[in-house]
Amino acid sequence: MDTYEDPATWAPEPVRPRWSLALRFVATLLFFPLLCVLWLAAAAVLFVVGLFADGIAAVSEGFGRGYMRFMDDVLGGIVRLGSWCVTWPELRHEGDAAYYRARVDKAVGNWTRQASAPREPKKARPPVECEIPRRVYRGVGGRYVAEVALAQGWELRPTDVRKEVRLWWSAASHPQEASAADTARDS
Repeated sequence: MDTYEDPATWAPEPVRPRWSLALRFVATLLFFPLLCVLWLAAAAVLFVVGLFADGIAAVSEGFGRGYMRFMDDVLGGIVRLGSWCVTWPELRHEGDAAYYRARVDKAVGNWTRQASAPREPKKARPPVECEIPRRVYRGVGGRYVAEVALAQGWELRPTDVRKEVRLWWSAASHPQEASAADTARDS
Protein backbone atom coordinates (compact mmCIF):
# COMPACT_ATOMS: atom_id res chain seq x y z
CA MET A 1 0.00 0.00 0.00
CA ASP A 2 1.54 3.24 -1.09
CA THR A 3 1.01 6.50 0.73
CA TYR A 4 -0.34 8.22 -2.38
CA GLU A 5 -3.27 5.82 -2.59
CA ASP A 6 -6.59 6.59 -0.98
CA PRO A 7 -6.89 4.48 2.20
CA ALA A 8 -10.63 4.11 1.60
CA THR A 9 -9.95 1.91 -1.43
CA TRP A 10 -8.15 -0.59 0.85
CA ALA A 11 -11.08 -0.77 3.28
CA PRO A 12 -13.83 -3.42 3.19
CA GLU A 13 -16.58 -2.94 0.65
CA PRO A 14 -19.89 -1.69 2.03
CA VAL A 15 -22.44 -4.39 2.80
CA ARG A 16 -24.91 -4.76 -0.05
CA PRO A 17 -28.64 -4.89 0.68
CA ARG A 18 -29.98 -8.42 1.08
CA TRP A 19 -32.84 -7.89 -1.41
CA SER A 20 -30.39 -6.67 -4.04
CA LEU A 21 -28.17 -9.72 -3.56
CA ALA A 22 -31.17 -12.06 -3.73
CA LEU A 23 -32.30 -10.42 -6.96
CA ARG A 24 -28.80 -10.67 -8.44
CA PHE A 25 -28.57 -14.31 -7.36
CA VAL A 26 -31.80 -15.19 -9.16
CA ALA A 27 -30.60 -13.30 -12.24
CA THR A 28 -27.30 -15.19 -11.99
CA LEU A 29 -29.13 -18.51 -12.02
CA LEU A 30 -30.88 -17.48 -15.23
CA PHE A 31 -28.05 -15.60 -16.93
CA PHE A 32 -24.94 -17.65 -16.09
CA PRO A 33 -25.81 -20.71 -18.24
CA LEU A 34 -26.40 -18.38 -21.20
CA LEU A 35 -23.07 -16.68 -20.51
CA CYS A 36 -21.31 -20.07 -20.52
CA VAL A 37 -22.93 -21.01 -23.83
CA LEU A 38 -21.97 -17.63 -25.31
CA TRP A 39 -18.37 -18.05 -24.16
CA LEU A 40 -18.14 -21.58 -25.59
CA ALA A 41 -19.68 -20.46 -28.91
CA ALA A 42 -17.28 -17.51 -29.16
CA ALA A 43 -14.32 -19.76 -28.31
CA ALA A 44 -15.37 -22.27 -30.98
CA VAL A 45 -15.81 -19.57 -33.63
CA LEU A 46 -12.47 -17.97 -32.75
CA PHE A 47 -10.79 -21.38 -32.89
CA VAL A 48 -12.19 -22.15 -36.34
CA VAL A 49 -11.26 -18.69 -37.64
CA GLY A 50 -7.86 -19.17 -36.02
CA LEU A 51 -7.28 -22.33 -38.04
CA PHE A 52 -7.67 -20.35 -41.25
CA ALA A 53 -5.77 -17.39 -39.85
CA ASP A 54 -2.88 -19.69 -39.02
CA GLY A 55 -1.81 -19.56 -42.65
CA ILE A 56 -1.62 -15.78 -42.52
CA ALA A 57 0.15 -15.91 -39.17
CA ALA A 58 2.84 -18.11 -40.69
CA VAL A 59 3.72 -15.22 -43.01
CA SER A 60 3.04 -12.32 -40.66
CA GLU A 61 4.16 -12.61 -37.04
CA GLY A 62 2.34 -9.40 -36.10
CA PHE A 63 -0.97 -10.83 -37.31
CA GLY A 64 -0.64 -13.82 -34.99
CA ARG A 65 0.03 -11.61 -31.97
CA GLY A 66 -2.85 -9.33 -32.93
CA TYR A 67 -5.24 -12.24 -33.33
CA MET A 68 -4.24 -13.65 -29.93
CA ARG A 69 -4.82 -10.24 -28.36
CA PHE A 70 -8.20 -10.04 -30.10
CA MET A 71 -9.15 -13.49 -28.76
CA ASP A 72 -8.13 -12.47 -25.24
CA ASP A 73 -10.20 -9.29 -25.51
CA VAL A 74 -13.30 -11.07 -26.81
CA LEU A 75 -13.22 -13.97 -24.35
CA GLY A 76 -12.19 -11.71 -21.46
CA GLY A 77 -15.03 -9.32 -22.32
CA ILE A 78 -17.53 -12.14 -22.11
CA VAL A 79 -16.12 -13.17 -18.73
CA ARG A 80 -16.40 -9.55 -17.52
CA LEU A 81 -20.09 -9.65 -18.42
CA GLY A 82 -20.52 -12.00 -15.48
CA SER A 83 -18.77 -9.73 -12.98
CA TRP A 84 -22.10 -8.67 -11.48
CA CYS A 85 -23.11 -12.28 -10.76
CA VAL A 86 -23.61 -13.30 -7.13
CA THR A 87 -22.74 -16.79 -5.91
CA TRP A 88 -24.52 -18.70 -3.16
CA PRO A 89 -21.66 -18.21 -0.63
CA GLU A 90 -21.68 -14.47 -1.32
CA LEU A 91 -25.41 -14.34 -0.74
CA ARG A 92 -25.14 -16.27 2.52
CA HIS A 93 -22.05 -14.54 3.94
CA GLU A 94 -22.46 -10.89 2.92
CA GLY A 95 -21.17 -8.76 5.78
CA ASP A 96 -19.51 -11.71 7.60
CA ALA A 97 -15.93 -10.51 8.11
CA ALA A 98 -14.81 -13.80 9.70
CA TYR A 99 -15.85 -15.72 6.58
CA TYR A 100 -13.88 -13.37 4.31
CA ARG A 101 -10.85 -13.49 6.64
CA ALA A 102 -10.88 -17.28 6.35
CA ARG A 103 -11.13 -17.03 2.55
CA VAL A 104 -8.17 -14.64 2.40
CA ASP A 105 -6.11 -16.79 4.77
CA LYS A 106 -6.84 -19.87 2.67
CA ALA A 107 -6.09 -18.16 -0.66
CA VAL A 108 -2.82 -16.59 0.49
CA GLY A 109 -1.85 -19.82 2.27
CA ASN A 110 -2.40 -21.83 -0.93
CA TRP A 111 -0.26 -19.41 -2.96
CA THR A 112 2.43 -19.44 -0.25
CA ARG A 113 2.51 -23.24 -0.21
CA GLN A 114 2.90 -23.30 -4.01
CA ALA A 115 5.54 -20.56 -4.13
CA SER A 116 7.64 -21.96 -1.28
CA ALA A 117 7.63 -25.52 -2.65
CA PRO A 118 11.09 -26.68 -3.66
CA ARG A 119 11.78 -26.68 -7.35
CA GLU A 120 11.65 -30.12 -8.86
CA PRO A 121 14.09 -30.95 -11.66
CA LYS A 122 12.66 -30.77 -15.18
CA LYS A 123 9.45 -29.19 -13.89
CA ALA A 124 8.15 -25.65 -14.08
CA ARG A 125 9.30 -23.25 -11.41
CA PRO A 126 6.86 -22.54 -8.60
CA PRO A 127 4.76 -19.41 -9.16
CA VAL A 128 6.30 -16.18 -7.92
CA GLU A 129 3.36 -13.87 -8.70
CA CYS A 130 -0.28 -14.16 -7.84
CA GLU A 131 -3.49 -12.17 -7.86
CA ILE A 132 -6.13 -12.33 -5.14
CA PRO A 133 -9.45 -11.27 -6.73
CA ARG A 134 -11.75 -8.79 -4.99
CA ARG A 135 -14.42 -11.46 -4.65
CA VAL A 136 -12.17 -13.21 -2.09
CA TYR A 137 -11.49 -10.17 0.13
CA ARG A 138 -14.65 -8.09 -0.37
CA GLY A 139 -15.75 -8.24 3.27
CA VAL A 140 -12.36 -7.44 4.84
CA GLY A 141 -10.68 -5.18 2.29
CA GLY A 142 -7.40 -5.21 0.46
CA ARG A 143 -5.56 -4.03 3.57
CA TYR A 144 -6.19 -7.39 5.25
CA VAL A 145 -4.88 -9.25 2.18
CA ALA A 146 -1.73 -7.12 2.25
CA GLU A 147 -1.19 -7.73 5.97
CA VAL A 148 -1.62 -11.51 5.66
CA ALA A 149 0.55 -11.68 2.54
CA LEU A 150 3.33 -9.54 4.00
CA ALA A 151 3.37 -11.73 7.12
CA GLN A 152 3.87 -14.80 4.90
CA GLY A 153 6.73 -13.30 2.87
CA TRP A 154 4.94 -11.72 -0.10
CA GLU A 155 5.60 -8.26 -1.50
CA LEU A 156 2.84 -6.02 -2.79
CA ARG A 157 2.87 -5.29 -6.54
CA PRO A 158 1.25 -2.32 -8.25
CA THR A 159 -2.41 -3.07 -7.70
CA ASP A 160 -5.87 -1.81 -8.54
CA VAL A 161 -7.47 -2.89 -5.28
CA ARG A 162 -10.95 -2.40 -6.77
CA LYS A 163 -10.23 -5.48 -8.91
CA GLU A 164 -7.49 -7.54 -7.25
CA VAL A 165 -4.44 -7.47 -5.01
CA ARG A 166 -1.28 -8.51 -6.84
CA LEU A 167 1.57 -10.12 -4.93
CA TRP A 168 5.17 -11.14 -5.61
CA TRP A 169 6.92 -13.92 -3.70
CA SER A 170 9.82 -12.05 -2.12
CA ALA A 171 12.08 -15.10 -1.80
CA ALA A 172 12.22 -15.19 -5.61
CA SER A 173 13.70 -11.70 -5.66
CA HIS A 174 16.72 -12.60 -3.50
CA PRO A 175 19.38 -14.00 -5.85
CA GLN A 176 21.59 -15.21 -2.96
CA GLU A 177 18.94 -17.64 -1.75
CA ALA A 178 18.14 -18.81 -5.26
CA SER A 179 21.80 -19.37 -6.17
CA ALA A 180 22.44 -21.18 -2.86
CA ALA A 181 19.46 -23.43 -3.51
CA ASP A 182 20.62 -24.12 -7.07
CA THR A 183 24.16 -24.89 -5.85
CA ALA A 184 22.85 -27.29 -3.20
CA ARG A 185 20.60 -28.97 -5.77
CA ASP A 186 23.41 -29.37 -8.31
CA SER A 187 25.77 -30.98 -5.74
